[in-house]
Amino acid sequence: MALIVVFLLGIGNFAMNRAVMDSGHPLLGEVPWFYHALGRRFALVVEFLLLLASLLFVAEGTPWVAGAYAAYSLLNAIAAWLVLTGRV
Repeated sequence: MALIVVFLLGIGNFAMNRAVMDSGHPLLGEVPWFYHALGRRFALVVEFLLLLASLLFVAEGTPWVAGAYAAYSLLNAIAAWLVLTGRV
């Protein structure tokens, strides 16, 4: 069950990442130089590696990682909401 929850949270994180990147928010111009050099791929690779590591840990029997990934997803959702609503 935890594996499914982490996978679904990962889908949500990718969707939030895409929405923020497509928003054209001025804050995106403040990201470090290496982000601009690699484009959006850098953020997607980092997101994928976090999801993959979480799925592997949960599959190996470490269910607390699902809670940690859920907390990360909640923080990600708050940040996306702040950016998309123009509060930041």
